[in-house]
Amino acid sequence: MTTPWPPRRTARRPLAPRAAAPREPVDPARIGRRVVRRRAKGTDADAVAAALEDARFDARQDSRHEDLADGVRGPAELAEWERIAQLLADAAPGTGYDPDADDVVQAELAADAAAAAAWEAELREAARIAARADELQALRELGALEQTEPRDGDEAVRDELTRRAGGYVQADVHAWLAHALAAHLGHYRDPAAREAAAGHLTLPVLAHAALLAELARLVPGVDVDQLAFAARLATTEPEAAGALAVFLARARS
Repeated sequence: MTTPWPPRRTARRPLAPRAAAPREPVDPARIGRRVVRRRAKGTDADAVAAALEDARFDARQDSRHEDLADGVRGPAELAEWERIAQLLADAAPGTGYDPDADDVVQAELAADAAAAAAWEAELREAARIAARADELQALRELGALEQTEPRDGDEAVRDELTRRAGGYVQADVHAWLAHALAAHLGHYRDPAAREAAAGHLTLPVLAHAALLAELARLVPGVDVDQLAFAARLATTEPEAAGALAVFLARARS
């Protein structure tokens, strides 16, 4: 069975943020809606109607001032008063406004909680990537990278090491991942991980791995050091290296 080339590409996982997240930008419209809800809490339709008239008056006044006419908080507050007024108009007489029973408010809170959870997960992943990058860098300095088996997520760690190097490809990391992919080491023992690698690794790494795998089948027991030319070919001509891997697989079969 020949290896398809180029490999099927899947969506690459975006890198997690590398630094602490900036504070949530100030949203005047959101602030305005929250202020309205606090003021409206517990009030009935008559009180909300009065507040709505005040908000309409303020909106007319703001429209006369150029520096206020384009503001977003005022219109947001007015729209929220109008929404709450309609909500109470449809409710039983004497009903007070309760944000906890407001479907719109609860949907916003749920969305906020989901966004916060996702952001926390991204921060944890960023910390994991940074820690693993530190670990691999230490192993490189000790000359022990080749003896280390890759783990799930090391594709993103490779990107982080490249970023730390100013965008320059780290040849030893490139070769390490290619050899691991070709020899099914570490998490690449799982066929699903090898399949997913097409969406997480660069074309030169994938071409290098494919070529190494076919050369190893052609000459069983060959030392990786004897195949250094494969890395040079995959780096300079990845498509040619991939085509050569397919040709060797076809000849073998």
